[in-house]
Amino acid sequence: MANHWMKDRLKTVPLFRELSDYELESLVSISHVRVYKPRTFVFMQGDPLERVYFIHSGTVKIYKTDLSGKEQIVSILQTGEMFPHAGFFLKGTYPAHAEVVEEATLIAIPIHDFEQVLMASPELCMKLFRVMGEKIVDLQNRLEAQVLHNTYEQIVLLLLRLTRTNAVKQGKWYRLTTHVTNRELANMIGTARETVSRTLSQLKRKGLINVDEHGFYLIDQEALEKEIFF
Repeated sequence: MANHWMKDRLKTVPLFRELSDYELESLVSISHVRVYKPRTFVFMQGDPLERVYFIHSGTVKIYKTDLSGKEQIVSILQTGEMFPHAGFFLKGTYPAHAEVVEEATLIAIPIHDFEQVLMASPELCMKLFRVMGEKIVDLQNRLEAQVLHNTYEQIVLLLLRLTRTNAVKQGKWYRLTTHVTNRELANMIGTARETVSRTLSQLKRKGLINVDEHGFYLIDQEALEKEIFF
């Protein structure tokens, strides 16, 4: 029964969805489910790199801090995603903090054991490479945004990125699936909270974004893209 329960949870992770029952068995024996309350840490920047995590439910914020304590948000991850993406086949430490935003149920797998499964499963290895490739493209796009675009355009591009990674479609709007503060948005692109607040006010006046009754951002993706690409 426990094996069946774990197998069902592994199947919710896109990376594992197409694996056979036999292939899933090799993961069941090394997987552990852990539940984290909001504002608790899964790991902290600099901790020994020991496990890879898959989100069964909930939201996890990945961010780095410098010596002065300044925060740089790398990503806000939700159901089906894995973290960290760095560290496979390497020894070292976690490159960032992982803090739970909304209560999360995570599947934890020791990295050494996961590497053994990868080496025995070419299909799973190729799927992981595709995920890594998507992350590299995302990082390249973020770097390009910082180099080629002003702050207003960077904020627009950030909102468009969030519609792809953290939103569901509702009519003409994309509704963000997690609460994001103006400070957190600012920390994603390295600008001031006040700058983000002014830009969001401009976008609201133009009818490009809105906020629903629960405080979630609504984004008109098609109209917002015209701010940058037309």
